[in-house]
Amino acid sequence: MANFKVEALTFTYPNSPSPALDSVSFEVRDGEFLLLIGPSGCGKSTLLRHLKTVLTPHGERGGRVLFCGRPIDEVPQAEQAGAIGFVFQHPDDQLVTDKVWHELAFGLESLGVEQSAMRLRVSEMASYFGLEELFYRNVDELSGGQKQLLNLASVMAMSPGALILDEPTSQLDPVAASEFLSTVKKLNTELGMTVILSEHRLEEAMPLADRVLVMEGGRLTVCGEPKKAAAELIGTNSPMARALPSAARIGAAMGLEGDLPLTVNEGRRAMREAGIAPLLLPSGPEKPRGESPVLEAKELFFRYEKNGGDVLKGAGLALYPGEIYALVGGNGAGKTTLLSVLSGANAPYRGRLRIGGARKAGRFSAFEERIGYLRQDPRTLFTRDTVREDLLEAASARGAADEGKIRAAVRLMELEELVARHPFDLSGGEQQRAAIAKILLTEPRILLLDEPTKGLDAGMKASLGGKLKELASSGLAVLIVSHDTEFCAEYADRAGFMFDGSVSAENAAREFFCENTFYTTAANRIARETCKNALLTREVTDIINGKYA
Repeated sequence: MANFKVEALTFTYPNSPSPALDSVSFEVRDGEFLLLIGPSGCGKSTLLRHLKTVLTPHGERGGRVLFCGRPIDEVPQAEQAGAIGFVFQHPDDQLVTDKVWHELAFGLESLGVEQSAMRLRVSEMASYFGLEELFYRNVDELSGGQKQLLNLASVMAMSPGALILDEPTSQLDPVAASEFLSTVKKLNTELGMTVILSEHRLEEAMPLADRVLVMEGGRLTVCGEPKKAAAELIGTNSPMARALPSAARIGAAMGLEGDLPLTVNEGRRAMREAGIAPLLLPSGPEKPRGESPVLEAKELFFRYEKNGGDVLKGAGLALYPGEIYALVGGNGAGKTTLLSVLSGANAPYRGRLRIGGARKAGRFSAFEERIGYLRQDPRTLFTRDTVREDLLEAASARGAADEGKIRAAVRLMELEELVARHPFDLSGGEQQRAAIAKILLTEPRILLLDEPTKGLDAGMKASLGGKLKELASSGLAVLIVSHDTEFCAEYADRAGFMFDGSVSAENAAREFFCENTFYTTAANRIARETCKNALLTREVTDIINGKYA
């Protein structure tokens, strides 16, 4: 019997001109690992929330959802709570207690599990997920990766038969994301658990799935095994083709048909068998930069509590007008904290910070310094009832609102159909686009972006990257903190690695990413035997097509 059966499901949000889901039908087999993919705003999160009634959004619905043969509306809430686990995109949205062990026990207490059984399950989950050392820690002291792992362990403590995950790795670094998805696959294979995963990180997720469902515009367009689905997306020139794993796109460039490679190992083997001659890409001219940095930080030290440990430990960097600087590193390394200090939201207790050549002490106004700051959670920027009102507020901040600039920002971030919606009714990717549009309307000179590509599809990432390049060419300085190495490698001029509270290394972007093992692109890992300084998938396909011969 299928765990889920969705029959002609249609759903429209209030005040929305078009349905978010349009006659969606599919089945999920018992023990299957199903991957749900599609562009930002295509309806993935809306669909997943219909698989658990307590999460179903308000709006007009048609069709039905069956769970184990019964209409899901007829399955008691208590039964759903134990049988259907759900992990959200934002880790903090799911945490409800103060301590790690409290969080592990919370769901079991809600279900009325006996104390002896509860102690056993909590102990088992803490051991299985490697949370012993964190067991008595405060939840707010955990990194994003640790919080998400705790969320997964808390859900698993209730022994669900089905696990639904809505972009769970969006705030995780590449290593943590890979480990998290491997853990999910382990639950699927070792426990026979049904897994439904929505994810933008297809490099890691697609090889794990049994089947792939592709959504575009609220409809299911492709359904099949991962390798065949990849071949179909490329063969039909679907916009989702550019989001596929690098190995699949490289395999298609070599003329492979049918089952395309998905992993780095399969991609390397395909290139080896093709007999492509080794070469080095020609190095382009180094981008010139101004003599004086627009932002300069030296030996910054910061802690959140007076008697707590230092989060920043001598951190420093220089940001120049007209450049895009990408800062990468593991969860908990201090990247977000550094941005908060550079923005004026927090003040270091030691060190020097200069903006526009002027020294800054204590907290200061980012707005007066013309600093645009996108926090990790874009929802903190929204203060109005509609997206348009939020954009109007930003456009009015420096004088009379310019309708032309608002229209340009709406077009840039593809918000035309969203301007009348409440910001909190949008998907994660849509919220990210609206937040970036609002920040750009304040006309900043320095742009600090914390995970700007979170929730964005490949097309929107390309649009954002092109816009950042355009802004940088006009003199804007851009600092990106991101776990999206593919985006950073393509659009950054320089890159740095943050470790243990300081920037431990930096270099020009190509040299930086080509020197790394984990913090690099899949295309670089695939092509290193042939071209060790190739970084982007299009560069590898150009090599295959003889462009550099």
